[in-house]
Amino acid sequence: MDEALLRTLTPTVIGVLGRRGADFAAAEDAVQDALVEAVRVWPDDPPRDPKGWLVTVAWRKFLDATRADASRRQREERVEAEPEPGQGEEADDTLQLYFLCAHPSLTPASAVALTLRAVGGLTTRQIARAYLVPEATMAQRISRAKRTVTGARFTQAGDVGTVLRVLYLVFNEGYSGDVDLAAEAIRLTRQLAAKIDHDEVAGLLALMLLHHARRPARTDAEGRLVPLAEQDRSRWDTRLIAEGVDVLQAALARDRLGEFQAQAAIAALHADAQTAAETDWVQIVEWYDELVRLTDSPVARLNRAVAVGEADGPRAGLAALADLDPALPRYTAVAAYLRERDGDAATAARLYAEAARAAPSLPERDHLTRQAARLNARLRG
Repeated sequence: MDEALLRTLTPTVIGVLGRRGADFAAAEDAVQDALVEAVRVWPDDPPRDPKGWLVTVAWRKFLDATRADASRRQREERVEAEPEPGQGEEADDTLQLYFLCAHPSLTPASAVALTLRAVGGLTTRQIARAYLVPEATMAQRISRAKRTVTGARFTQAGDVGTVLRVLYLVFNEGYSGDVDLAAEAIRLTRQLAAKIDHDEVAGLLALMLLHHARRPARTDAEGRLVPLAEQDRSRWDTRLIAEGVDVLQAALARDRLGEFQAQAAIAALHADAQTAAETDWVQIVEWYDELVRLTDSPVARLNRAVAVGEADGPRAGLAALADLDPALPRYTAVAAYLRERDGDAATAARLYAEAARAAPSLPERDHLTRQAARLNARLRG
């Protein structure tokens, strides 16, 4: 398998699909699927014309995806066109599709990835970012999941925990970008909470409501990212906060703690503080300890280091950070923040600039760049 050849041909094949009418994102996804197929087929049956083979397979993948999207849109349009059945409940099969895609024959991770791609509408790149893996790795995982369920009967619903993970990742993607995507995740989680009595469903709903309540203050009039400590808290949605706290308290009262309840408790403590200075960082660290115990998540450990830095001082935060992998997304940004709080402006400026180059979104990159510029201006003055 000539991987260098594949890398060389990829832009060319994307361009061919673009000229045939595929938009860039759809062409990119189709080519990724074709590359996965090439990795599987070429070692035993190398093509005489690699470029022609990739174009043919990628175009077929694009047409398959286009037909699937068209079928889904037609199904949704038929549902919308149907007259309302009196006082009955409005039909919506989206949540059921989430459960069916969480197929018992798949591992939870594969089921989540497949559902995010097939029903949630996320791109392979977005899913890979959520899982902290390379895009090619995620493309292979999704393709394997598709092959696993090919021909399977989707008559057995999947696991609630898998569906919750999907909803959580859809919300996270929407929270940092598409408003409608976050709102859709909340809508589906509300539906799920109304159908089943489950502590973690309640925990996830509370978490979404508490985070979504802060959304109006997360950017300024120019669209620039505003850190939590600098947000205008009068712009937070107090109605959503009150609802989220009520849902969370009811779940915690059952004394069956899960990771989403722990995350919601942290969000509730932030929401309870009238100013950033009033934040109860000691309690937040305690909740992060619970979250790390439940998940052993590197992201939870990274966020815990920030909380420790606020509760016990930047040196303590840096000590907690030292135990983590520097390759972890946003590690460098956290290190920059703690270095600045510790008085090392020169190192902080360098780290902010380094973090900006690796930022996953344009607003985050711009924010980190401004932080580096601010410190450099201070050092020069």
